[in-house]
Amino acid sequence: MNVIRRHENKPALSGASLGSNPWSLMRAMLEWDPFREMVPMFSRSAREALFTPDFDVKESGNAYVFKADLPGMQEKDVDVSFTGNRLTVSGKREEERREEKERYYSFERSYGTFSRSFTLPAGVDVERATAALKHGVLTVTVPETPETQPWKIPVQGPAPAAGREQGTKAP
Repeated sequence: MNVIRRHENKPALSGASLGSNPWSLMRAMLEWDPFREMVPMFSRSAREALFTPDFDVKESGNAYVFKADLPGMQEKDVDVSFTGNRLTVSGKREEERREEKERYYSFERSYGTFSRSFTLPAGVDVERATAALKHGVLTVTVPETPETQPWKIPVQGPAPAAGREQGTKAP
């Protein structure tokens, strides 16, 4: 199988141009980016929608904890809401203004609006939920109601039989 890679002002790679050097073929395969051709497809508005923060979600003790990295955002830029048992976190990160007199070599950071929703199990106490944004990390804590928290019942061994001492063998 031949790997074909086309660049401006460069000939396409083929088995004949790679010769008998297997390392040339490996290098060509590692440099190939299948998404490079798709970049012109994304318009400015599509790139704006690319900002979607990733969340860590865990159950910790008696609460559910959601964490997301929101660098450069402030409390006023983030909205945390509940509808029934659905948690929705949304917000907007503004694009920095580009100055005409400045030369940009790269402009890759994501910006735009985002919205993420999570369905929580029954038995969460949304009235006691908290949200904090510190050092660019959003932490939303949703406690469970006391009724849904696990209740541990200790298990006890059998009571010693009457007339027998504990630790002795039966006849």
